[in-house]
Amino acid sequence: MTSETTSEVPQAQPREPEDLFAVLDQLGIAHKTHWHEPVFTVAESQSLRDEIAGAHTKNLFLKDKKGQYFLVTLEEDATVDLKQIHTLIGGSGRVSFGKPDALMDLLGVIPGSVTVFAALNDTDGKVKVVLDAPLAESELINGHPLRNNATTTVSSADLMTFLAHTGHEPLVVKVSA
Repeated sequence: MTSETTSEVPQAQPREPEDLFAVLDQLGIAHKTHWHEPVFTVAESQSLRDEIAGAHTKNLFLKDKKGQYFLVTLEEDATVDLKQIHTLIGGSGRVSFGKPDALMDLLGVIPGSVTVFAALNDTDGKVKVVLDAPLAESELINGHPLRNNATTTVSSADLMTFLAHTGHEPLVVKVSA
């Protein structure tokens, strides 16, 4: 191994939508991306619903008392009891939201761009991916392609293929109320 190989951080942690699309293509996953103005909240993104078919997501980046991180993906209108979710996802004690610096370090995204596709950047497997069971049953699932100025659609089955490729066996459990 040369020193050039060990210094190629961008290959170890892709952070651009094009890197994600290349992986999806490599896996034979059909995907469609709609480019739009940046959106930072579910409320801001709801104006796009007529243009983009499928289930739209919201994502929670959580941390438990022992420092375990979780990426919880659910349908945009779903509600979650943050005082109880730890019992459903295997957390040690109550969870809180992860800090922005940890979000960037572990998932390579900033607040407002949190997405299930960011599992691609968790090359060390430090984040447990959790999919809300009702969302997992959707035919099409939408998420930001690592940036909040676009929405990428894949099938639910292909999302599972993608997550397996990233080394994440998602916990599929009903976390929504």
